[in-house]
Amino acid sequence: MPKYDTIIIGSGHNGLVTGCYLAKAGYKVLVLERRENIGGAVCTETMFCSEENPHGFRIDVGSSVHIMIHQTGILEELELEKYGLDYIEMDPMMSYPLPDRKGVIHFYKDLEKTVDSIRRVAPEDAENYREFVKFWSRINQGVLKAFLVPPSGKNLVTEMMKGQFRDGSMFRKGEQTAGIQKILSSYGKVVDDAFESPYLKAALIWFAAQSGPTPDMPATGDFAGWQSMLHQSGAKHPRGGSGGLTRAMAEMIRRYGGEIKTNRPVRSIEIENGRARGVLTENNDYYEGDLIVSNAHVQTTMLKMVGRKNLGDHLFKRVENIQVGNGFGMVIRCAVEELPEYDAAPDDPEIHNGMQLLAPSVQYMYDAIGDYQKKRPPENPAVLAMTFSKIDPEVAKDGKHTLFAWAQWHPYELSGGLAWDDIREREAHKIYDVVTRYAPNMEGKLIDWYIQSPLDIERKHGLLRGNVMHVEMNFDQMFMFRPLPEMSRYETPIKNLYLSSASCHPGGGVFGAAGYNAAGVILKNHKRKKLF
Repeated sequence: MPKYDTIIIGSGHNGLVTGCYLAKAGYKVLVLERRENIGGAVCTETMFCSEENPHGFRIDVGSSVHIMIHQTGILEELELEKYGLDYIEMDPMMSYPLPDRKGVIHFYKDLEKTVDSIRRVAPEDAENYREFVKFWSRINQGVLKAFLVPPSGKNLVTEMMKGQFRDGSMFRKGEQTAGIQKILSSYGKVVDDAFESPYLKAALIWFAAQSGPTPDMPATGDFAGWQSMLHQSGAKHPRGGSGGLTRAMAEMIRRYGGEIKTNRPVRSIEIENGRARGVLTENNDYYEGDLIVSNAHVQTTMLKMVGRKNLGDHLFKRVENIQVGNGFGMVIRCAVEELPEYDAAPDDPEIHNGMQLLAPSVQYMYDAIGDYQKKRPPENPAVLAMTFSKIDPEVAKDGKHTLFAWAQWHPYELSGGLAWDDIREREAHKIYDVVTRYAPNMEGKLIDWYIQSPLDIERKHGLLRGNVMHVEMNFDQMFMFRPLPEMSRYETPIKNLYLSSASCHPGGGVFGAAGYNAAGVILKNHKRKKLF
């Protein structure tokens, strides 16, 4: 086997970001992917081909909406449009159809259009929303800068704020104490304090919940505050499906002389005298590399590929104790005859441009959380619906449509003797039923579906216990605590072994920051001329 400068384990988007930067810097890169298709959880597959629909449907099997990566500069630096990436703007980015009467709140990239939409449904909160966005925008300029550098060992609040302090005060005079309190509050309280309308509260809390922690979790206030950044970046979807992003990065790596090999699950990282030397695949192929970068889950990497004998009992146990949580949610990927016609917004030409937030009330979400905490699937799941075939006909070419419906909170480990393989279809129908309650025309319009329970997500993507963020996004597992303090800067105790996945700072979502930061650390540690 030839020798490589860098071997990247896994073709998830963070790993490919690292690979792109290293290939661009002259490194000979090899990416090993365990599945047939590249992309990890940013991947699109063709499904449901038939005589009636010979083209089938382009189905995202992981993330679909791309927001955070558009705030990083990565796409522009890598010039990924040269390699086939073409984004479609989602505007409005998301919409909240009212559950009990006509009306919808549209969240546009343009702040003023959003304020006008809120005014039509909740006039008491129109200006409150404008102030909310203004307040959190100042904070999040600094937080974003902290996301795009490796975390230091300094105080956590200092780490969040230092970028903003370079450009001026984060808070207006007299707001410092209240501002810090909001950052350290739960996002449920932040929203409840800021707004009066139950509809706006439900919409904002449900979208903030996509990061994982429950609305009452301390120090999650900015999960709601990040709403302000959507008015800067917007939300987008790659033409032809979410996998357009990872396909473009793979093409860039190939153009720079790199290689990508699929169906190559890695069994172990070969370590000699405390230094990573190569990887061994499940079919006993050995690949030698000067540097090894794992885009796999931190526990998969350290507990299985590295192993106890190379970590020692103490560190092995610490990695074992990283909070992965008990599942997150599940999703149904549907081919349907037509688009939902929401009772709250009949003939609305814009509601299918973005995400549709289907959570009738804050209490409705807490009821679902209560079921989750009892290790039961929610009786009434909160749903985020996505209908990309409206803005991207390439995903459904035969006059039909796609409907993806993500729901929370679904425990990986179930009580009462339940097993996911036995109940997955029952729970999938519950999710589809939420859509039909909002849009009765969808009754009987399902052509076929691809169900992903928490167990299915683990099997498909290697996301342990179905946690799409890898590990919990709680206060004590962010910044320099993620995934452990001694690994927070993408380095490991094994020399020349690096991490680049969402297990690391700053966490999950289609962001790319972990891969970007890992590449920066590697390029700093291994100047190209000194690599060999």
